[in-house]
Amino acid sequence: MSRIYVAGPLFSEAEKQYNEYLSKCLEDMGFETFLPQRDGYELSELLANGDSESFAMGKIFKRDISEIQKSDIVVFVMDGRVPDDGACVEIGYAYAIGKECIGLKTDPRTLMSDLDNPMILGALKDRIARNLKELEDFLISP
Repeated sequence: MSRIYVAGPLFSEAEKQYNEYLSKCLEDMGFETFLPQRDGYELSELLANGDSESFAMGKIFKRDISEIQKSDIVVFVMDGRVPDDGACVEIGYAYAIGKECIGLKTDPRTLMSDLDNPMILGALKDRIARNLKELEDFLISP
């Protein structure tokens, strides 16, 4: 069973709900998933437990890096006016260590005249699914 790290924005209630939905869809396809908002650390919880900001931030960073290393694939949710900056780092790291990275973009907005950032496209090897069916096709035949 392949393991997928779900990278994307996770701050608004809508983003969190979509991420949960996506993770469940991937699990229903037979994949194991790591969803940072569900399976990782939450900054607010670490701070509430007395961790310093710098310690908490480092703990989150190290855990997410470790989980990317354990994963076979990173699915990058690109929806939003601009891609999430943390998720951009995650796919950059994943690409650098040889992990498969696939984008999921159901939102048509871009800042570059209908083009995505060339660095993001390069890390994704131009594989951007426009819906869950296309994502499944990418995952089944990489």
